[in-house]
Amino acid sequence: MLKSLEIQNYALIEHLSIDFDSGLSILTGETGAGKSIIMGALSLILGQRADTKAIQDGKAKCVVEAVFDVKDYGLEELFQHNDVDYDSELIVRREVLDSGKSRAFLNDTPVSLQFLKEVTSKLIDVHSQHANLLLSNDDFQLDVLDSVAQTKELKTEYRKMFETYRSVLKQLKEIRDTALREQEEREYIQFQYAQLSEMKLVQGEQEELERELDMLNHSEEIKRALSFVVDVLDNEQQGVLSSLKDVISNLRKIISYLPVADALQERVDSCKIELQDIENEVMHTLNATDFDPNKKNEIEERLNLIYSLQQKHRVSSVGELLSLQQSFEMRLQAIDSYDEQINALENRLSDVKNQLDLSASALTDKRRSVCEEIERNMECKLQLLGMPNARFVVDFTSKEEFSATGKDDVAFLFSANKNAVPKNLTNIASGGEMSRVMLSLKSLIATKSLLPTIIFDEIDTGVSGEIAHRMGEIMRSMSKTMQVITITHLPQIAAKGDAHYKVYKADTDLATYTHIVRLKDAERPQEIAELLSGKNPSQAALDNAKELLSL
Repeated sequence: MLKSLEIQNYALIEHLSIDFDSGLSILTGETGAGKSIIMGALSLILGQRADTKAIQDGKAKCVVEAVFDVKDYGLEELFQHNDVDYDSELIVRREVLDSGKSRAFLNDTPVSLQFLKEVTSKLIDVHSQHANLLLSNDDFQLDVLDSVAQTKELKTEYRKMFETYRSVLKQLKEIRDTALREQEEREYIQFQYAQLSEMKLVQGEQEELERELDMLNHSEEIKRALSFVVDVLDNEQQGVLSSLKDVISNLRKIISYLPVADALQERVDSCKIELQDIENEVMHTLNATDFDPNKKNEIEERLNLIYSLQQKHRVSSVGELLSLQQSFEMRLQAIDSYDEQINALENRLSDVKNQLDLSASALTDKRRSVCEEIERNMECKLQLLGMPNARFVVDFTSKEEFSATGKDDVAFLFSANKNAVPKNLTNIASGGEMSRVMLSLKSLIATKSLLPTIIFDEIDTGVSGEIAHRMGEIMRSMSKTMQVITITHLPQIAAKGDAHYKVYKADTDLATYTHIVRLKDAERPQEIAELLSGKNPSQAALDNAKELLSL
């Protein structure tokens, strides 16, 4: 329930504070007094878009604050989930800065506008003069049906299944598209893979082949160098090995005279052995070094193939070619497995679709079960509101495909005249009829909803006299189970209120400001009389106002 509303620096409102009670509260005032300004400020609390033009000139910000009694409305879990402190009394504040930014707070905790909307949508429903346009909205009509049918749990279950269905459907489409695209490329991929696979590439072979080719291309130079080494080491007359033999022989001759000659001889002998080993290896390499044109051709052909593949695939090593080969192989395996994946997803989709169909059917059955109740209730209320021949029909058809709301299309059909065929009410109903239809719907929803507060902003457009009196009776009846706040110009409705507030403008030396005051019981006849006949009402109007208040 809305307990209070405080507004600062908003349009014509410098500071305004209102306390509300349960039951039916009435707001009246002359056209232009500022009733719509109060509603505009309240819309900020409901999370609507902020406009800096609403801030009073010269002010840094405007502030709107509302206090709600929220006990018994099950908001604790929602608050805990969003890390906001919960209390049975909820303070909602919205600040709009002249910079264009706005801030929202719940119990002094900063929150997003999305969360603000989520919370306040569970606390208050505002029906403005333009809300009758909702009657032409298919979603609104279905929402009315769901409110009466109490389908919340079924809708939650269906939506979860519908999201699963859409997800599997999306996966299936994506893999089918991919499979088709990849299948078209399979021949190309297979060719690339086969070309690389047939090469039997080995990591590091390119470097080895390039070294071997380099040796073959320089075989004569290598042989000359090696022959020179052998000649230097093993020439019988001037070779190093031959000279070392002489050195060793001379050192041995003087060992008996010079003991250190023994150690020197051993060291020279060790050098001779090492050089002999080197000479043998050089000789072996020399004998093995021969220019082989066939071998050279084989290596060049192999390298040319490798270079060609590297250029083709824009890589620079055998390792990268091997990675490509593996990638092609994996793509071929994936293509070959698409049929299996598609089959599995098709089976999954079939299972989900069957479950979704059952869920949609349960939702349909629940909705259909209240159609007669809605039709009967609406016709009863519309007859009460001065349309004795009114017919109201819930036209129910099934969709071919699943949607986010099920497989049901709902349209409200209406006729006000005797023997007239009911048609879509948005095409045939007048403004006054639309107002009565909407009030009847709101009244019907109120009996099924836990919503604590509803605000009617001139829902009485297009009606007067006895019909206005009956609309007031419906609002009064609604206020027994919820808080109802009504902005009206009609005295018949204003007289039904448990509390009556007057909105008015007053001038100061500097500006004009909007104010609101709760009327005392003794002040109400004057205000209602003014609604009946304007300023300075006659005694007859005052008597009529008192009579209305006594009904």
